[in-house]
Amino acid sequence: MTFSIYLPKNVKNEKVPVLYWLSGLTCNDDNFRVKGGAARYASEQGIALVIPDTSPRGVDIPDYPDRYDIGIAAGFYVDATESPWDKNYRMYTYIVQELPDLIEKQFPVLAGIKSISGHSMGGHGALICALKNPMSYHSVSAFSPICNPCSVPWGQRAFSTYLGDDKTVWEDYDAVSLIENNHRFDTILIDQGTADEFLQEQLKPEALARACETNNISLQLRMQEGYDHSYHFISTFIGEHIAYHANYLKRGEE
Repeated sequence: MTFSIYLPKNVKNEKVPVLYWLSGLTCNDDNFRVKGGAARYASEQGIALVIPDTSPRGVDIPDYPDRYDIGIAAGFYVDATESPWDKNYRMYTYIVQELPDLIEKQFPVLAGIKSISGHSMGGHGALICALKNPMSYHSVSAFSPICNPCSVPWGQRAFSTYLGDDKTVWEDYDAVSLIENNHRFDTILIDQGTADEFLQEQLKPEALARACETNNISLQLRMQEGYDHSYHFISTFIGEHIAYHANYLKRGEE
C-alpha cells in the first residue's frame, strides 16, 4: 500500500500529532496532497498529515476496470468478506491498525495522538473509523461524506460486492446505522456544499443529522452555499478543519 506523509518543521525538535486524511472515489494518495492546500495549515499547527491510498493496487489485485465505484480506487474502507476481494481489500483494518502502527514506528509522531478526516467515500471512512473506535481518535470531520451508504447506490453496489447480500453486515460500515446501534463520538464536524451534484442521491447528510439528534451526538453540519463536490470546496475550508483538529490533538498531548 502507498501513502503520502507531510511532516511539519517542528519534528526536528519534537514528536507531533497526526491527522489521517481519507480520499474519495477515483483518488489516490496524490489528490489531497496536491490539490487540498493543507500543508501550510498543518505547518502552522505543527501536525503531521498522513494520506493513504484508497485501495490496494497491482497486477494481481481484483478490479472492475470499467467501473469507477468498485475495485481499484474504490475500497470503501471496509474489510471485504466476499471472494476475490477478501484477500486484498482490507481497508478498514489497514486504516485503523496497520497504517498507524507503521507511522508511529517509522516517523517522529506521538503514539496514539491522532484524528481523522476525509472527503466523500473518505468522509464515510472517517466517520465509521471514529464511531467504531472513539477512544482511538481525538476528533473527526468530513467533507461531503457518504453518510448512509446502506441506502444509496454507491454504498449498495460496493457493499453487496465486498460484503455480500446480508444487509445487517453492511450496517457495521454505515455511519447512520452505527449511531442508531449506539456507537458514539462526542462531536462531528461536516462541511457540505449546497450545489454538490451528489447531495440528494448519494450523500444523505439529513439522515446523519436525524441520527445524531436522536442519539444526542453533537453534529456541526455546515451547509456551504454554492459549493460543489470538488477540491475547490475542500481547499476553501481545509484550514478551518485542520485548526479544529489541532485544538483536540493539542489537548491530547497534555
